[in-house]
Amino acid sequence: MLSRSMKDIFIADLATFEDSKIFDAFFLVLHKQIRTTKTNKPYLNLILGDKTGQVEGRIWDPGDSRITKEFERGDIVKVRGCVSRFDDRLQMKVEYLRKALAGEVEKTDMLPCTTCDVDELWQKLLGFVESFTDSHLKQLLNTLLADSGLAQAYREAPAAKQLHHAWLGGLLEHVVSLLTLADRVAPHYPILYRDLLLTGVVLHDIGKVRELAWDIGFEYTVEGTLLGHIEMGLELVSKTIDGLPDFPPRLRTLVLHMILSHHGKLEFGSPKLPMIPEALVLNFIDDLDAKMQAVASEFEKSTREGKGADELTGRIWALDQRQMLNTREWLKADAKPEPGKLF
Repeated sequence: MLSRSMKDIFIADLATFEDSKIFDAFFLVLHKQIRTTKTNKPYLNLILGDKTGQVEGRIWDPGDSRITKEFERGDIVKVRGCVSRFDDRLQMKVEYLRKALAGEVEKTDMLPCTTCDVDELWQKLLGFVESFTDSHLKQLLNTLLADSGLAQAYREAPAAKQLHHAWLGGLLEHVVSLLTLADRVAPHYPILYRDLLLTGVVLHDIGKVRELAWDIGFEYTVEGTLLGHIEMGLELVSKTIDGLPDFPPRLRTLVLHMILSHHGKLEFGSPKLPMIPEALVLNFIDDLDAKMQAVASEFEKSTREGKGADELTGRIWALDQRQMLNTREWLKADAKPEPGKLF
């Protein structure tokens, strides 16, 4: 097999390229569609991606049917082209492309993946479950997580298609972050039932393992599009509880309410508003973790693009299009060197 160094240019690198600089790179085809210009001339519109992001690509003269028919959505292709900027967005003009040969590039370079150790995250999750004093809730989670197919999907799934933790392992990373937050919040508020709160954390997004597909980019399944992860998670957990002898009916109601209400508002997709303190906290920390991850990702993007400490991030969808200032970098830039030190 050829070295992974065959993939040496990533989407994140393109922002540093000069306009019209010709380069060759490997990308995953996420979208392919023939469109027409305002003058009714056909062109091929592409969305190309790798583990660092996506870029729109265009073949302005798609008359060469050999090129356009050689590849399909989901294929890895080698592209020759250049980038330009249009409406403050990068766009790639594709001069030529072909399907990648076997072994030329690793598919793991094509989809974003958590930087955390997945095995370590999984053991942390299991450790939280093991700490439960409620035997019924512990049995429920152990039963679900003992399903090898479900467990594998839980370890692999992104937390979302694009809004937050949108990478392989993102769901597990998000959940372990929430478990850590919940475990710290619970002792501070004696009215909270810790084991129920942590159960809600583990189960609130479990429907995403069936709502989303991640073999070709991140997409919604047909069932996910029609039903959504809340309904799919509710059905999965409800059926599992029904198979557990002596599971308390009232506890069942509370667990299902945690799933139904975790989006917090009806207009955000929750069939019910949070009506128990554990559900309220779940909604708050879920929203907090998603927003903080979105900010962290924008800070990383600013660093990659070489922005200065005085520059704000791009607009963040999760924060109503607000821009953010990286306070640590901004304060660091103002720090005076110690006497006798040049830098």
